[in-house]
Amino acid sequence: MSAIEIRPRFQQSIPLPQQEVVRCFEQALEQASSLEGSIIDHHIVLRIPIEQQHYWSPQLSLTLEEEGEGMTLIRGLFGPRPSVWLLFVFLYSSIGAISLFIAITGFSQLSLGMPAPALWALPAAAGLALGLYLVAKAGERLGREEMHLLKNFMDATLVNSANLTENASTKPYADA
Repeated sequence: MSAIEIRPRFQQSIPLPQQEVVRCFEQALEQASSLEGSIIDHHIVLRIPIEQQHYWSPQLSLTLEEEGEGMTLIRGLFGPRPSVWLLFVFLYSSIGAISLFIAITGFSQLSLGMPAPALWALPAAAGLALGLYLVAKAGERLGREEMHLLKNFMDATLVNSANLTENASTKPYADA
């Protein structure tokens, strides 16, 4: 994983039909006690049980695509729960919108030859955005162990289902 990646992604091709992969995950989730998940058609979401989750607990979203005769492409995306992701998107958007209004007001005042003390809020907004980014990175570090647990569960499910150790090919989108 690279240092600036917010939501790590990966893709993996396996020599099993899509329905067989879904069946393997259904069986593995029934037997698992340390993880829970949901399966809807060709989309699988793996997560830590609610009683063990903390604010920064990640989830792993898997999308299955038919890749050819008996092959399935699994696209994985690690990320926070949707409520956490929405909070960060809202905060970044708010900081951006407020910064835009401050910049318009301040630069309009400057162009009219008036003093523009509001422009001093722009570095503060940049500091807030940087602080928010650092909080997100700290949260990502707190959830790293759980992220490895989710990935290991996925790998074990696929390997146990068809002895895929030699046949699976993994291609990261970005240093996964």
